[in-house]
Amino acid sequence: MQKMLLGLALIAGLAMVPAHAAGDATAGKAKSATCMGCHGTNGNSPAPTFPKLAGQHAGYLYKQLQDYKSRQRTDPTMMAMVANLSETDMQDLAAYYAEQTVSTGTAAADQVEPGKTIYHAGIKAKGIAACAACHGPAGKGNPQAGFPRVSGQHAAYAMAQLKQFGQGARANDMASMMRTVAAKMSEAEMQAVAEYMQGLH
Repeated sequence: MQKMLLGLALIAGLAMVPAHAAGDATAGKAKSATCMGCHGTNGNSPAPTFPKLAGQHAGYLYKQLQDYKSRQRTDPTMMAMVANLSETDMQDLAAYYAEQTVSTGTAAADQVEPGKTIYHAGIKAKGIAACAACHGPAGKGNPQAGFPRVSGQHAAYAMAQLKQFGQGARANDMASMMRTVAAKMSEAEMQAVAEYMQGLH
């Protein structure tokens, strides 16, 4: 079952990954000055409500910037930040952050086991597939399919995104995959997975 889900996800993902030219990481570093206030000097944001960008796949980062610019993904701060970015700017920033090393985190001790179970096995009774089917056993994602890296991500940020997907407030996922999964999860289940991913590396 898991292999079938992964196969379907890869087919959907490969069909939807935007084609983009490789950016210039050196140029991206210079352009990242305005990003540092929220995302840190090297993409490891000091505040848990802002995502870590370090080590994230360039294609995924580029798509998110595009989605903010087209308002397919909404956030007042990010929409303002990308308003004047060119395609080259977005490619360069994505290339820069993809080359950085993500810092590791620690999961809350009481959330490790429930989070691990959901992440690697899903919840069969609720029809929830394992997170690892798309994001990989180590949480490194799949750049070819457009699935992001989730290992080391702040639990607070991951939790917020799961809630947004579950409520339909965020809708820029491939083939509604994240919305479908998150809509079936309780807040306690989301929290357990978010904490587990924070410590996954």
